Amino acid sequence: ILAFVGALFLMFIILVTQFNSISQPFIILVSVLFSTAGVFLGLTIAQVSPSTIMTGTALVGLAGIVVNNNIVLIDTYNRLKAQKPESSIQDLITETCLSRLRPVLLTTITTIFGLIFLAFGYSVDLVNQVIYEGTSTVKWYQAFGISICWGLGFSTILTLLVTPAFLTVVENISEKINSRKLSNSI
Repeated sequence: ILAFVGALFLMFIILVTQFNSISQPFIILVSVLFSTAGVFLGLTIAQVSPSTIMTGTALVGLAGIVVNNNIVLIDTYNRLKAQKPESSIQDLITETCLSRLRPVLLTTITTIFGLIFLAFGYSVDLVNQVIYEGTSTVKWYQAFGISICWGLGFSTILTLLVTPAFLTVVENISEKINSRKLSNSI
């Protein structure tokens, strides 16, 4: 847990330097924390005990994917905001979500389909063209597959719905603060 918190802190520092903002990196890291709920929801539904090594490894990998998806989403928003300063926040966020929908969904779908057999307890031997069920290897890695599949599915919803909602709230608050500062200075 201490290593996870330390990694989140280091990510936060790097993201603050990238975005020159505290609010946008905070949105990204909140989505990472929320995505862990998807991992534990999936493990609970599948009735699989979390493995310290496999679930921990899955959480680290999942955090990387979630951070990447959210960085690209927020970076696209910032780029569109600079290109179209006359557009409203809602229009910019809608355009951002529409432009990032396909890449986020493709990442999610390909990763989930790649791990779905493992999550369901099957091992595919491509050389001998045999499918095994419930082997010791599968039981070892099943928590990893379930964690990634459920966490990534949950985080995709977060990336496409919750992150834009948080971004809208933060941008509206920032806009109101800036308009008050401008009206007070006049």
